[in-house]
Amino acid sequence: MFSENTKPVDVASASLIANTGAQEGVQTHGFYTVDCVDAQGNVKWSDTIKNLVVTVGKDFMLTQTFSGAGYTAAWFLALVDGASSPTYNAADTMASHVGWSEFATYSNATRPAPSFNAASAGAMATTPTSFNINGTGTVAGAFLTTNNVVSGTTGTLFSAGNFTGGSRSVASGDTLNVTYTLTLT
Repeated sequence: MFSENTKPVDVASASLIANTGAQEGVQTHGFYTVDCVDAQGNVKWSDTIKNLVVTVGKDFMLTQTFSGAGYTAAWFLALVDGASSPTYNAADTMASHVGWSEFATYSNATRPAPSFNAASAGAMATTPTSFNINGTGTVAGAFLTTNNVVSGTTGTLFSAGNFTGGSRSVASGDTLNVTYTLTLT
């Protein structure tokens, strides 16, 4: 005769995996918004430019922010010439940027200085900065630098980028209004 026996057993287990340190990363994202307005005040075109924040720009931001010394940079916006197909490299500087050149067909005596608004929620933007176009040409994009001299090659290049829709035509009497926005995520 066979007999069957059962012994019910309950087993419970738990485990905990905990991250013992907080970790946060920061990414820099910038973009330019450009509106082209004709002499009668009509918007001819608008575009948004995603930019490349170049290595010297990142280094400048980190050094000036975390070096412990009080510092305020003067920033200037400028335009990229669209006569060719501009390309950008993280190694670009104001003295050496072989993939692009500056568009300087405007009547402003210097590269215009944007006015930055206070940072909020990890973002900062400029008020629109105007370029008074005084000839016919093609603009491919914009850049941000610490040098106000039109076509100058000194100072620190922060970022540069092309229009998303390709190069755009401008004519004498047009005004390009450029806004730069920088976010940290």
